[in-house]
Amino acid sequence: MVVNREGPILVEGPVEVVGDDGTTTRSDRFVVAICTCRRSRAYPWCDTSHRRRKPAGPVESRPDGRQPEEGEEEPRP
Repeated sequence: MVVNREGPILVEGPVEVVGDDGTTTRSDRFVVAICTCRRSRAYPWCDTSHRRRKPAGPVESRPDGRQPEEGEEEPRP
C-alpha cells in the first residue's frame, strides 16, 4: 500500500472495499487508487478530482498559511 499526502491510497489488487453502509465494491485491477478526499464521482475509487481544487486566493490571507479545502469557510477577521 502507498499513501500519498495529497492524493489517493494505492493498493495492489484485486481489492474489495466495504463502505460505511456495508456495500462492498470490488476491483480486479493490479493496482487500485482509493479516494481519501471523497470528491471522486467514482467513490471509493479515485478519479483525480482532488487535482481540480479551486484556488482560494493568496496564501498570505490565511493566518496558518494553508489553502482551504473545497466547501470550507474562510475564517472571519
